[in-house]
Amino acid sequence: MAAPTEAPEIPDKLFFRIGEVSRIAGVPSSVLRFWESQFSNIKPKRTEAGQRLYRKSDVALILTIKHLLYDQRFTIKGARRYLKTIGDDPAFDAPGSEVKHLLRDIRRELAAIRDMLA
Repeated sequence: MAAPTEAPEIPDKLFFRIGEVSRIAGVPSSVLRFWESQFSNIKPKRTEAGQRLYRKSDVALILTIKHLLYDQRFTIKGARRYLKTIGDDPAFDAPGSEVKHLLRDIRRELAAIRDMLA
């Protein structure tokens, strides 16, 4: 089994072009374009010239997708299903985010307690 890769640092910028995202994620730009078609959460803005501009949240999601597909060996369908279960915050499954996993579990337990009290 492959060792999990360490999550790369995402520069503090508002927008990233596809080449920058490709370098950060370590995947070809063609893979990014394919993932756009497979994961509806990846929605880069477009310039008037048609260039893709990814937000920092898009880059975090791409890194999560890469982790799921390459390190965890999910299928695309399985990764899509998994991302639906963690909700809108893909950072909950970034490599090395044990604290975030714990917080997610605590949130679920608190929601269950709230529902029991209601």
